[in-house]
Amino acid sequence: MSTTHPKTYNSYHFGSPLNIADQQLKQLIRFFNLPKNSVNSPLGGRTSITVTRLQGIGSVVIKYYRRGGVIRYLIKKRYLKCGKTRCQIEYELLQKVRSLGINAPEPVAFAYRGRLFYQCWLVTREIQDHQTLAQLSRSNEEQARMALKAVIKQVSMLIKNKIFHADLHPGNVIVDNQNQVYLLDFDKGGVFPGDKNALKTRYLRRWNRAIQKHGLPEMLSEVNAFKSL
Repeated sequence: MSTTHPKTYNSYHFGSPLNIADQQLKQLIRFFNLPKNSVNSPLGGRTSITVTRLQGIGSVVIKYYRRGGVIRYLIKKRYLKCGKTRCQIEYELLQKVRSLGINAPEPVAFAYRGRLFYQCWLVTREIQDHQTLAQLSRSNEEQARMALKAVIKQVSMLIKNKIFHADLHPGNVIVDNQNQVYLLDFDKGGVFPGDKNALKTRYLRRWNRAIQKHGLPEMLSEVNAFKSL
């Protein structure tokens, strides 16, 4: 994995594989505090992001971590710090999966502010001109079938290396205009403690549940092919 350079600027703590200049950090902090765009996926998931250009780096996606469940009504965006922050864990997992040849967004930086309770952000390079596999399956079945073959290869590498993606579904897979397939949202992921067969089962259950719940085309169930891996 790439070396991570830690840096503190104006009470924000950063980590990045790049030697980010103070001017770039200042720019990021300004974006952290701008109104967020809530993105609704075809699978009902919601996340808050900002897509912008970072001086000297290019187009990036800034992810804002938000709580789910009932607790979000009390505490929306703060977390109790116990060890590594949530953004750093996802940042490092992205580095790991990319080093294994799995297509995932390139991490640019993670950042957090606070000590006992903190807010955090993740910055990745934008993957341009894309759509989710869920969207593609409804508009171009032939292209979706081709993408699904790439998904099976990507997931097989996750299973081989016992890497757990906590929310693997067709809305977290994107396909760009070059038919490259990427897996998104490795938040809450990590090394799977069980055996590979148990991990396969977890992936299949979550994937097929999303297809059934959201009425996605049945052809997406062909991902079951990785059950025999």
